[in-house]
Amino acid sequence: MTNLVKAIQIAENGGPEVLQLVEIEVPAPADNEITIQQHAAGLNFIDIYFRQGLYKQPLPHGLGAEGAGIVTAVGKNAKKRFKVGDRVAYGQSPLGGYAQARNVPAAQVVHLPAGISFEEAAAIMLKGLTVQYLFRQTYRLQGGETILFHAAAGGVGLIACQWAKALGVKLIGTVSSPEKAALAKANGAWQVIDYSKENVVERVMELTKGKKVPVVYDGVGKDTWLASLDCLQPRGLMISYGNASGPVDGVNLGILASKGSLFVTRPTLGTHVNTPEKMQAAADELFELVLKKKIKVRIDQRYPLAQAAEAQTALAARKTTGATVFTME
Repeated sequence: MTNLVKAIQIAENGGPEVLQLVEIEVPAPADNEITIQQHAAGLNFIDIYFRQGLYKQPLPHGLGAEGAGIVTAVGKNAKKRFKVGDRVAYGQSPLGGYAQARNVPAAQVVHLPAGISFEEAAAIMLKGLTVQYLFRQTYRLQGGETILFHAAAGGVGLIACQWAKALGVKLIGTVSSPEKAALAKANGAWQVIDYSKENVVERVMELTKGKKVPVVYDGVGKDTWLASLDCLQPRGLMISYGNASGPVDGVNLGILASKGSLFVTRPTLGTHVNTPEKMQAAADELFELVLKKKIKVRIDQRYPLAQAAEAQTALAARKTTGATVFTME
C-alpha cells in the first residue's frame, strides 16, 4: 500500500527559494522501519546547512530530522517496540521530516507520553536531547557549577536555561538583544550577557570573581570560538556543538596550551544516543522534566509546510525565539 503526501524537497542546493512543496509516495515500511502520520515537524539550524550544501547529501532530497505523530504501519522487525496507533516522536533521522507522513528507522523513534503534545515533541526532541547529552553526558553537571551557554534565547538555549535551573546550575547566557536577555532570564538563566553591548570575557570574569567557568557550551561556532576559550578555567572543557555563525576551522592546537591546558570536544547527538535504549532513556529524562513543568516548551513560531522558506529565512536571520514547528493541516 502506498499513499501520496505533501513534503518539502530540494533539487539543488541554495537559498530558501530552492525549497519545493511536492507530492511524494510513502511506501510500506522496511523491516526495521515504522510509518508515522506526522502531526508536527521541527525546524532546526542543521536543516539550513543541508539546504545550502554545507552538509552534503545526494540530490534531490527532503529536509528535516525531527517530528511527532501516530504510527500507521510497522515493519516486521519493529513489532517488539511499536504497534499501529502508538504516539511517537524522533529528534534525528534520515532527512525527510518536512512531510505529512514518512518512514523512519524504528531505532531512532521513542514512545511519547500522553501528557506531551505532538507539537511540543516536535519542538523539543532534537533541542531537548541536545541539552540532555550536553548537560548529562558530555560534561555531566552535578549542580552548583557556573557555566557559559551561548545563544541562550534560542530553541536549544531556552531548554538549557530551564534544565540548568532544575539541576541547581548557574547558567550565564549570551544573547544579542535586551528582549532575548529578558527571555533567557525568564527561563532560568542566572545571568545574561548582551554581546551586542557587553564584552563577554570581561563580564564572565566579573560574574565569576575572576575564576572563569569549567565548561563552555558553544553552538555558535566561528564568531564565539576565541571568546569561549578565554572564559575557561585552566583544564576547562570547550564544547563546540554547532556552527550557527560558520564552522570553526584553522585551529592552532597550541592556543589550548597557552590558555591553560584546555580540552575541546566537537560532540554530536548521534554518538550519545546510538542505541534504542539510550535514545529512549535520554528522551525519558527530558519528558519527565516537561511533565513536571520544570521545562516548559516554548513554541513561538508555527508555519504550514508550504511556508518552509519563510520559516528558514526567519531562523537564519535570528528573528525567532524558542522553537519553530511545522503543522500538518
